[in-house]
Amino acid sequence: MRGRSWSAARRTGAVLAVAALALAGCGGGGNSSESQAGAVPSGAQFCKGMKIVFFPGGTAGGGFETVVYNGAKAAAAQLGPDVTYQWSDWDPNKMITQFQQAMATKPDGIAIMGHPGDAAFDPLIDQARSQGILVTVMNTELPKAEAKYAAQGTGYAGATLYDAGAALANEAIARDHLQPGSRVFVWGLKSQPGRGERTKGITDTLAKAGMKVDYLEINDATNADPSAGVPIFTGYVSKHPDVKAIFIDHGNLTSTIPTFMKAANLDPGSVYAAGFDMSPATVEGIQKGYISLVIDQQEWLQGYEGIQQLCLSHAYGFSGLHIDTGGGFVDKSNIDQVAPLVEKQIR
Repeated sequence: MRGRSWSAARRTGAVLAVAALALAGCGGGGNSSESQAGAVPSGAQFCKGMKIVFFPGGTAGGGFETVVYNGAKAAAAQLGPDVTYQWSDWDPNKMITQFQQAMATKPDGIAIMGHPGDAAFDPLIDQARSQGILVTVMNTELPKAEAKYAAQGTGYAGATLYDAGAALANEAIARDHLQPGSRVFVWGLKSQPGRGERTKGITDTLAKAGMKVDYLEINDATNADPSAGVPIFTGYVSKHPDVKAIFIDHGNLTSTIPTFMKAANLDPGSVYAAGFDMSPATVEGIQKGYISLVIDQQEWLQGYEGIQQLCLSHAYGFSGLHIDTGGGFVDKSNIDQVAPLVEKQIR
């Protein structure tokens, strides 16, 4: 699998996380409430007793968010915290409301998706920290909050969004030999603060390469249910039969590319189709030639590292770790290696 290199700082952060987890397993069991010197919790369940509220992102059973959830469940089983899960339908406003509700339950830590952006989220994170609640971030960066509270355990597990979008566009240009002036379709979430950076990475890169970029914002109905996007996609293709490539900045919509293309009477490979995240439907789409290229965010790690970050900070006072999980491309050349893990909802 091809992948982008981590910076030295991110590499170090990941190594520290693994080392800390190994350290935790070297002693006997302990109670995480015992934080005085000489009573540091240790053992495989070193986080036992900690209360966490965790945001997997979308809806229970959704392809991407279920893998995030599975990662969080694995970490919780290993480390021992009590975790409550909040599903938000990928709705930034709902995430804000649920965060306020979560604070009212007085947990020890909250793991959030950063989709609402710094402007909306940071005042609430300030409030949470004033109450002693740890906060860490997954999937969509909150760079201001992370910078402010990194020393107090606010980390990030997810892709570097703008860079991931740019990487996908550059890789598609190189692989499909797209020429300046080629018409390309980008369907994304540019209007969302923070989350929109990945879409901007795609559109900026394509525009700089001289492509004719047609952009459409994913509406709320399609964001919640990809099948609602079928008439939008077919309408676009019928008006623009010369489209050479499509870029979809949404994991659940990427998995629906075969449905979109069939509805628009497009044969596999007739347009270069690129997107994000793995799912069983995406695996099949790659194998059958409908989906050309995908960046794998390794969302299981986002869930696992979200729980682990809060436990490490709660038990040991460790600072926030910035871990880039979006490191590799998947296509026909390596899909058979990844497919068994996708079936198990780990990748």
